[in-house]
Amino acid sequence: MKKIQVLILSFVVIISLESCGKKKYTEVKVDVPLPINEQKLTLGSPEDVTAEKGAFKMLKLPYTYDALAPNIDAFTMETHYSKHYLTYTNNLNKALAGTDLEDLPINDIFKKLDMSNSDLRNNLGGYYNHTLFWEIMAPKAGGVAKDTLAGAINKDFGSFENFKTQFKVAATKQFGSGWAWLVVDKTGKLVVTSTPNQDNPLMPKAVVSGTPILALDVWEHAYYLSYQYKRKKYIDNFFNVINWKKVGEKYEEAIKN
Repeated sequence: MKKIQVLILSFVVIISLESCGKKKYTEVKVDVPLPINEQKLTLGSPEDVTAEKGAFKMLKLPYTYDALAPNIDAFTMETHYSKHYLTYTNNLNKALAGTDLEDLPINDIFKKLDMSNSDLRNNLGGYYNHTLFWEIMAPKAGGVAKDTLAGAINKDFGSFENFKTQFKVAATKQFGSGWAWLVVDKTGKLVVTSTPNQDNPLMPKAVVSGTPILALDVWEHAYYLSYQYKRKKYIDNFFNVINWKKVGEKYEEAIKN
């Protein structure tokens, strides 16, 4: 993978030194990194990232690292996918290796998950959550839900705007690291919820149980380089990249099962 190239702004600082009652001046060259949005980045390709051999493979990112900019910057996407997601995938496969769970579909692993097994819990969630997150975003996306999903949102939330407000509140109020979700519950109803860390609604004892069809990562690594403390702005801009066609497909699949 290509390395990131960073442009450096150099300037000279003149330092005043006092010796034996006389002032002397010396020049010191100081290199200062430019802000992230002014840096020249050489990005790698998602195609170059491959997990170690194991039960689960990484989802091939269906767009380039810079495709979601300016809503999600390219450097964040590359780091998030090629570092965080890769690590969760590798660690999940290591945690499953040699166990009775290794050959099961991921939904069945969730059903059998021992929540006290923090290693498996965190990496299973980290793998699943990020896989869904990559799937439900796309360049030149956004807008509103359509077709069957649009009708379900209007039925269960009153309107798309009501859903959008509830989802943003759930994401904003999730304390610390975590996720916001749109879930199809066991009755087929759409529900908004949030979870801490890498937990999700498929895990045992979830406050709201169901099948996730939309996920938003609100860990700081997902947005901090561009947004710093402005999580709300990141959440607002997320709606510009939601792939509602894919979310609709996931809804149709969930209500059939």
